[in-house]
Amino acid sequence: MTKPNFDAMSEAELRAYVLEHRDDQEAFYAFADRLTAKPPSATYPASMTPEEIHKAVLDIIQQKQRRRSPS
Repeated sequence: MTKPNFDAMSEAELRAYVLEHRDDQEAFYAFADRLTAKPPSATYPASMTPEEIHKAVLDIIQQKQRRRSPS
């Protein structure tokens, strides 16, 4: 049996592989490395007003839309 190329798998494919092959430690570590390589999530202070929260959410949506739109 040939060893799968974890680097070529998408995150969803690698996750599915790990769930199907729970005893494959190499796959688990490849998945864990992939997750820890992601940039940390943004944090916001609890003192934000509803208006500030709304603006922050809209900013995130706009950033994601810009990344997805073809250049």
